[in-house]
Amino acid sequence: MVRTNLDASLTEPGDQRRLYGDLAWLWPVMSPPAHYRDEAAIYARLARAHARRPIGSVLHLGCGGGHIDHWLRSDFAVTGLDISPAMLANARALNPDVSYVEGDMRTARLGQHFDAVLLFDSNCYMLSEAELGAAFATAYAHLEPGGVFVTYAELLAETFHDDDVRMTTETSNGTTLTYVEYTFDPDPTDSQVETHYVYLIRHGATLRVEHDRHANGLFPKATWLDRLRAAGFEAAEITEPLWPEGFDDPVMFVAVRP
Repeated sequence: MVRTNLDASLTEPGDQRRLYGDLAWLWPVMSPPAHYRDEAAIYARLARAHARRPIGSVLHLGCGGGHIDHWLRSDFAVTGLDISPAMLANARALNPDVSYVEGDMRTARLGQHFDAVLLFDSNCYMLSEAELGAAFATAYAHLEPGGVFVTYAELLAETFHDDDVRMTTETSNGTTLTYVEYTFDPDPTDSQVETHYVYLIRHGATLRVEHDRHANGLFPKATWLDRLRAAGFEAAEITEPLWPEGFDDPVMFVAVRP
């Protein structure tokens, strides 16, 4: 039996991001925590290498379901911030010893300072240069002097591939999820692109099909560096192999608060 919400959702306008709402339960299946062990170790190494102070506390902006935090928590006191209550519920269930806060990375001010701030793929949801700069200002505001900010540009104007298609299948606890990810640029004159997901969710003989639309920001490398420096950082691009073979590594940046 097949149940589908695909046709209806294709006619709905705007940025849905259902993965962070009613479909957030798919995240542990879609991107299992075990996949993040090596990636988290790279972030920890970069933070230690570039900070001008010992790293004891970490703020993770846009922490999502907490899969990176799961591997960082044994070495650091981690605080995670995310705008999605459903994703934070996932994160708290996975990492009960991590402090999680609901908030918007563009405006949040926690009244705390940290030795390192991390921000990764959730920065794709900054849809304008002003929003990107606001997220960087939040990182700066929460750093101790000599603290380090580690981030990356998963989408970059210079390397963007229009009509990019990827497909992955994962299985967990009786659920098999095959998802197709399609990214394209409907208007090359603006700073946004769209990523559409089709989720094929199988439980035994039952197949459920869902659609999800995400709007993402797309900026040139110079904009990332300009916005980091405008926030007050000493910033530089670094080359760091991050993802498995077959995936384009993002452009990474390290930035220090003087």
